[in-house]
Amino acid sequence: PGYPILCGVFFACLGIFQGYQINRESNDILYSVLLPVSKSDVVKAKYLAAAVLQMVTFMFCIVFTFIRMIVFPQALVYENNVLMAANFIYLAFILLIFACFNAVFIGGFFKTAYGIGKPFILFIVANFSIIAVAEALHHIPGLEWMNVLDFGFMAEQVMSLVMAVGVYVAVTIISCRSSCLRFEKIDV
Repeated sequence: PGYPILCGVFFACLGIFQGYQINRESNDILYSVLLPVSKSDVVKAKYLAAAVLQMVTFMFCIVFTFIRMIVFPQALVYENNVLMAANFIYLAFILLIFACFNAVFIGGFFKTAYGIGKPFILFIVANFSIIAVAEALHHIPGLEWMNVLDFGFMAEQVMSLVMAVGVYVAVTIISCRSSCLRFEKIDV
């Protein structure tokens, strides 16, 4: 398409947001805290559900990225594109966007356990800021390796992906723990 490929990740987050909206309207949080489980288990379940959906999306992105890299390495549509290419750096930025979603939206949701508008708007701003940085980085001299269309500079790209995995896991765990503490204080 004529827009950055990272915008597709936003739609995955939008789907999770819609789920939260439906859950809010059906009083899912109230129902969940009335069950014989701890309030922190409710928070952990919400984070786990989001993480599973994010990882399913990520797995599809991995498959299609490898198809692009292996089957279509010299396709003109990719060679003439000034936007970010589907490679390991792209996969790393997907994880950074998901980490941002978990911290900003889900973490923001559990400040009140009801309000979803403000946290989602904050996520939208952060998301498109990450996309802008991702699209700009490979145009900076010396960082062209971030947008190569083959397996060149694989060590640097794989290391970036590994660091993004670490950031995703750390941010999600920290956000979940802080959400558990905040949710314990909320009188639902």
